[in-house]
Amino acid sequence: MDTNPYLVCDAGLGLRRSILNQIVESPPAEVGFYEVAPENWITIGGKSGRQFRSMTERYDFVCHGLSLSLGSTDPLDETFVIEVKKFISEHGIKLYSEHLSYCSKDGHLYDLMPIPFTEEAVTHVATRIKRVQDILEQRIAIENVSYYAAPGQEMDEIDFFNAVVNEADCNVLLDINNIYVNSVNHGYDAEAFLKAMPAHRVAYAHIAGHYVEAEDFLVDTHGADIIDPVWKLLGKAYELFGVFPTLLERDFNIPPMEILLKEVNTIKTIQNDWRVQHERKSA
Repeated sequence: MDTNPYLVCDAGLGLRRSILNQIVESPPAEVGFYEVAPENWITIGGKSGRQFRSMTERYDFVCHGLSLSLGSTDPLDETFVIEVKKFISEHGIKLYSEHLSYCSKDGHLYDLMPIPFTEEAVTHVATRIKRVQDILEQRIAIENVSYYAAPGQEMDEIDFFNAVVNEADCNVLLDINNIYVNSVNHGYDAEAFLKAMPAHRVAYAHIAGHYVEAEDFLVDTHGADIIDPVWKLLGKAYELFGVFPTLLERDFNIPPMEILLKEVNTIKTIQNDWRVQHERKSA
């Protein structure tokens, strides 16, 4: 429990440009670290660039990529990976993560597409992850993604995910909401899936809200408040693995800062509750 050498700590918040001014002017004490998509910040300059630099000089940051397209058959964009490496170095970024998906085929698709759950895909994706890690000279974290179809499926999602991260020898970005969304959409037990995740590889976690299209169809939007079953699944993850850094994702329908921070504080409360319980058990 709690033995992983985490590079960030406590509860984090995704930093979006729409809230940059507010964060810079009044940095919330509740936030232990921030996350940015490097694609949205690498070329930023002017006032926003100076503001961002002032933040990375004072606070811990991680990067969560959007366009590496690890599952694609297109050539890996090594020029972009080198740009990410420079960005990480310039800003002291603690960690780089990406999705276990693809978003390009002879050009960008602007959506995260599901990789076939096959042995061939395991080898293909793991090879690309290892190449990224070789260029960056550090491990990256791979996120379990939400998906709405499973073309060419030869194995269960959890077996595919574990095979990829084991072969690539990479870390894991554990997305709690994605597990819940997929469990509803594909009819599996969320806690059983969670228990099968490689705890020793977890670098940090995401938690977010989703849209209810129907009773048996949820859409991972990051545009709504987090619901109770997802909070409970986060608590179960802490029970199983110990407390790990957890970041609130909110990509649109961004509410006032006090609402965002209320959810950040909910993360912190659940973390503290489980820390106390672990201490009591080990006393």
